Order: sequence, then structure tokens, then C-alpha cells
Amino acid sequence: MNTTRRSLLTTTAAAAGVLAFPHVAGAAEPAKIRVGQIGTKHAHASGKLAAMRKLSDLYDVVGVVEPDAKRRQAIANTEAYRGIRFLTAEELLSDQGVAAVAVETSVDTLVPTAIQCLQAGKHIHLDKPAGSSMSACRAMHAEADRRGLTIQMGYMLRYNPAFEMLFQVVQDGWLGPITEISGMMGKMASDPLRKSLAAYPGGGMFELACHLIDAVVTVLGKPDRVTAHNRQTFPEKDSFVDNQLAVFDYPAAIATIRCNHLDPLGGPRRGFEVAGQQGAFQINPLEPPAVRLGLDRARGSFAKGFQDVKQERSSGRYDDEFRDLAKVIRGEKALRWDASHDLAVHEAVLLASGLPLN
Repeated sequence: MNTTRRSLLTTTAAAAGVLAFPHVAGAAEPAKIRVGQIGTKHAHASGKLAAMRKLSDLYDVVGVVEPDAKRRQAIANTEAYRGIRFLTAEELLSDQGVAAVAVETSVDTLVPTAIQCLQAGKHIHLDKPAGSSMSACRAMHAEADRRGLTIQMGYMLRYNPAFEMLFQVVQDGWLGPITEISGMMGKMASDPLRKSLAAYPGGGMFELACHLIDAVVTVLGKPDRVTAHNRQTFPEKDSFVDNQLAVFDYPAAIATIRCNHLDPLGGPRRGFEVAGQQGAFQINPLEPPAVRLGLDRARGSFAKGFQDVKQERSSGRYDDEFRDLAKVIRGEKALRWDASHDLAVHEAVLLASGLPLN
């Protein structure tokens, strides 16, 4: 079986109402897509900008919006931002030639900023998670639907080669009916990081393990019920919810996701495993990914039993999501993860983090 990223992503149908991107007259290659970025304070902001700048055959990065003057000064000479033009939001959003905006603000302003971009007619790449309000998230997707625009959520594991292989294996039925998913995503948080993450009542499950929850919903769909188990290890020091477990109930399966910010080996231990009635798929670690595939019978070129599967090494953590976004903007394909999926993920993230659905 061909389990490359390309084989997975070409299984979707073309989206209605996707904005086609104009081609250069007489040229063999389409014109570059003009993009900008709003915000630099998200944990992934510099990486996302660096990816778009690196993909210079696809994107023309017109500039970055950062209203905080001290922040602009602090990042101006860093590798990701060196030589970039800083714009006002009005300058960026009023530019009719700009097709898309990457929204990389602090988490609390992600969704309001995204709505502004949509109202200006821009496709958006929106970093995770989509705020703490379910109603605001719904309003954002409704705005995109009304305008025929795309929201690409920044759940980075979607384009991880191991997860792309997993999604294909599940789709092809190699594992049989899925019965179990387990995942863990943690780290050892320093005191400054704890202070920063304490701003999110949902803790690390909300801010970090949302990547794994997105994968759970990709495999199993919207859960019937989500139960959160949260612990504050040092309440005398801070309010950070640092040790969490969420249980996702399905009619024939149970998924569990852990997020532990007290783990000195959290990075190397990060993993995701799917088990079905005919096989299992293990990813550990997540980055760079290592895969172990177990089958109860031979499938394609894979033998019965467990085997390690060598993974294609990505050119960059965020490169493939922006390559995919370019295809969507040009009308070549639909984004596989639609609004109904993203809303189901966001509801699951909030419930798994112990947050209310307002």
C-alpha cells in the first residue's frame, strides 16, 4: 500500500466555493500566494512564519502584524523575523491581493482575530487551540462558511508522516473495528512556563494535548462522552493544572489521553497507539516519528505480526500543512478536516480540559 502523505490527502473531494487562485499568464507554474501573519506571541508563531518564508515557490509573505512595540523590537533580528516587514492590521487586511493570513496571536485573541480576517475575505491558518469559548468557535466557522473561506487549524500532527500513515491504515480497514486509543503528550514545565500555562484553566490538556485529541476525533469521530481528570500538584505555588487524563467514550471503543507537565522524559515518551480487532498501530516517539505496525494477517507488503516501519523524514514540522493550504487556496482540493470535524474537536478539547461548553 502506498502510505505517503500524497496518497492520504488526495482521497478528499474538491470543495464547493473554494477560491481559485489566478495563474500567471503564459507561465507553467501558478503565481505565488500572497500571505501575511498576525501575531508573534503564539508558541508556534516563529515556526509558522519560517515555514511560509522557506516555501518561497508557493508563498509571498508580505509582512507581519505585531501591535506590541516591545515585542517587535525583541524579535526583529531573530532568524525567523529578520528582514520581515511589520504592518498594521488595517494595512494587511485591506490588501485585496492577500489571499490568506496565519493567525499566531496569544491563545485568548486567536478566534476574534480570525473572525476579523474572515470578514476581510481571507482564508486563515489558525493556530491551536481555538480559544476557550465554544460559541465563539462556532461563530468563527459560521463566518467562514458564509464567505466560502477555509479555516486550516494548526494541529501539527495531521501532517506528521506517521499519523498520515495511521489515518490511511485505519481508512483501509487494516486494523479492523477500533477498540482502543491511548496517547500521551507531556514535558517538564519550568516555573516560567508553568506561570504562562496557568493562564489557561484547562491546563496542558487544553494547550498541548489538543493535538492528540484532534487525532482521536480523526480516527473515531465525535465522542459520546468525555470525562476529565485534572490535578494541581503545587497549588501553593500556582494554579497550573499539570497532570491530566481524559477519557473519551465511544459505542465500541474507549480512548484515553494524558498530559503530564511533571515528566522529565515527556518529549521522548510522547506517543499514540490505536488498537483494533485485527491489528495495532504504535507511534513512539511522535517527533521524529517511529512506527510499529502489528497485524493479525499479511496486508500489502507488510507481514503478519509486529514490524517497525521506517518513516519518511519531513522537510520541516510545518511545511506540509502550508503545502496543503496552498492547494486548497488554489482550488485544487478541499481541506480534509472540515468545520464539523474542527467543531467536534474543539468541544472534545474543552470537555477533556474540564472547561464548560458555553
